Amino acid sequence: MKTASWPGIALALSAAVLWGTTGTAQHFAPARISPYWIGALRLAIAAVCFALLVAATERGRAVREAVPGLWRRQLLAGACIAAYNLAFFAGVRLAGVAVGTTIAIGSGPLFAGAAQALLTRRPPVPLWWLGTALAIAGGAAIALGNGGVAPTDGGGVALCLTAGLSYAIYTLTAKSLSAHASPARASLWVFGTAAAIALPAAWLIAPSGGADLVAAGSRGWLVVAWLGVMATGVSYLLFSSALRFISAATGVALAMGEPLTAFTLAVLVLGEPLRASGLIGIGLILAGLALVVTGERRNP
Repeated sequence: MKTASWPGIALALSAAVLWGTTGTAQHFAPARISPYWIGALRLAIAAVCFALLVAATERGRAVREAVPGLWRRQLLAGACIAAYNLAFFAGVRLAGVAVGTTIAIGSGPLFAGAAQALLTRRPPVPLWWLGTALAIAGGAAIALGNGGVAPTDGGGVALCLTAGLSYAIYTLTAKSLSAHASPARASLWVFGTAAAIALPAAWLIAPSGGADLVAAGSRGWLVVAWLGVMATGVSYLLFSSALRFISAATGVALAMGEPLTAFTLAVLVLGEPLRASGLIGIGLILAGLALVVTGERRNP
C-alpha cells in the first residue's frame, strides 16, 4: 500500500472542500456583478497571494532545475485555468446551473484519466474508473435532483466540456511543473499567466463589470476576496502540493468532493431542501471517493 499517498489525498480533498464554497459565496454577491469579472479577479487575487508567499518564503531561491521549454508548460497551464473559468461561467449560463455544473465537473476526471493513459502510458487502475463513475453519478444526482432538468443548449454543453478538458490538462501540466518548483512558485507562474489572460477577456465580454463591482460596495469585495484568497489561492496551493504525492487523474477525481461540499452548504447555510436524490448522491460520491483512494494507494 502506498502510505506516501495519504498526504496528497488529504490535501486534494481539503482543496475540494474550499472549492465547494464557491457557489455559496457567489450567492451573497450582488446580482449586478458580472460572473466573468468575479472569475477573473479571483485569479488575479490568487496570483498576488502566491507572489507574496514566494517573496516571504523563497527570497533568493532559484527554480530547482533549469528545464528547456518550461515556460511553455507554464503558459499552457495558465491558459487552461483562464479557459476553465471563462468556459465554465459561460457554459453554465447557457446550459443551466444543474446540467452545466454536472458536465463541467463530471467530465474533468474522465478527460484526465484518458489523457494520463495516452501521455504517460500509465492508465488509472480499474478501481479508479469505477470510483470516478460512482462519484460522477453522485454529483449528477445532487445537481439534477436539486435543480431539475434545465433546457439543454448545445453551445453551453460544448463550453462545459471545454471547461472539463481545460481543467484536466491544467492538472497534468501542473503535476509536471511541481517537479521543478515549489507549489507556491509553480502556482504563481500559472495564476499570473491566467490572470493576464482572464482580465482582458472579462473586460471584452463585460466592459462595465469593473464599474459594477466598485458600485456594489463592500459585500461584493468581500465575496471576491474570499473567492480569490481561500477558494482559489489557498485551495490551489493545497492542490498543487497534493500533486507531488498522487497522480493527476486521482487529483481531478478527488475534486468530486466539491459538489458534496457545495450541497452540504446549500442545505445548512442557504436553507435548500434535503431531497432523497441528494442523500443518494452523497452516498455515491463517498463510495466513489473511497474506491478512488483505494485504487491510488494500491497503484504501484
